Amino acid sequence: MTGLGGFVFPGIQTRVVFGRGTLASVGEELLALGHESALVLSTPHQLNQAEAVAGHLGKAAAGLFTQAAMHTPVDVTESAIEAFRKSGATCVVGIGGGSTVGLAKAIATRTGADQIVIPTTYAGSEMTDILGETTDGEKTTRRDASIRPEVVIYDVDLTLSLPVDMTVTSALNAIAHGIEGLYAADANPITDMMALDAMRAFKDALPDVVRDMNDAEARSKVLYGAWLCSTALGYVSMALHHKLCHVLGGSFGLPHADTHAIMLPHTAGFNAVAVPDKLAPVAEIFGGSVGGGLWDFAKAHGAPLRLADLGFSADDLDRAAEIATRNPYDNPRAFDRSDIRDLLEAAWEGTRPDN
Repeated sequence: MTGLGGFVFPGIQTRVVFGRGTLASVGEELLALGHESALVLSTPHQLNQAEAVAGHLGKAAAGLFTQAAMHTPVDVTESAIEAFRKSGATCVVGIGGGSTVGLAKAIATRTGADQIVIPTTYAGSEMTDILGETTDGEKTTRRDASIRPEVVIYDVDLTLSLPVDMTVTSALNAIAHGIEGLYAADANPITDMMALDAMRAFKDALPDVVRDMNDAEARSKVLYGAWLCSTALGYVSMALHHKLCHVLGGSFGLPHADTHAIMLPHTAGFNAVAVPDKLAPVAEIFGGSVGGGLWDFAKAHGAPLRLADLGFSADDLDRAAEIATRNPYDNPRAFDRSDIRDLLEAAWEGTRPDN
């Protein structure tokens, strides 16, 4: 193949079980990992799903911890670890979105426990070795092999009841993972193919899900796209987009998926100026320019477009830009605090990006 430079592809390290009705396999997966008991994790709102997991585990369910919270607060993790140790479990099983997956990771990296995660959204942190945690109003992110789940169970049936608004923002959150993967310094052809195939799946199937949230075939395609984007992010570096979203979530309490959905057209458009070749396929998929096409796609499906609508104040723009530029990090386009403030202001206003 001409023009192909050298690259490193580390291989996919997590076992994936994908399909309909796969939740029922959780007990078999636990035994295959060599464990006889697990603590089941969820948010308070997903208690019923946690109980369903416990039902499938039977005697292997050592208890429930249902206090997972957005942005993985360390104090919640400490309570969960105490519950884990008291339960006598040797594994954790988390069911839910990013809040529960984050808690499972936080427990695993601190205790050495294995983890099985069962995503119910498309947010896509389940395939990564990335953990973002919040303490005293600031979110910090780190990567380590101990953070990556051993098993991920994707059950399409669990996504059929996901409300349309959450479906859309969660899907855009996943797309953001794929786009950052395309311009990552350590990108490779395999994760590039995954990211672009995922975006095609989202472009094709998300409109069908919005029209009929119970369309199982469309849900399968969207969940497949989420898996691909999560996998891509799990093996490359993060850059500007994720840094800004972590600042907005950890320091200003903005909701995770909504923030990603709003920021995506702006961060992608900003970086497209520096790497037009890498992001040209994104424009081809969504139409128009990179940022403009993503903004149009988000708007057409009813996604939030303005940080102002999430309660983020114009008075916070300077502080957010300062936090986001406090420490250096890799990004394909150089920037300073003024650039980031302008980008955040555009997202606050909800203007359509030109790039």
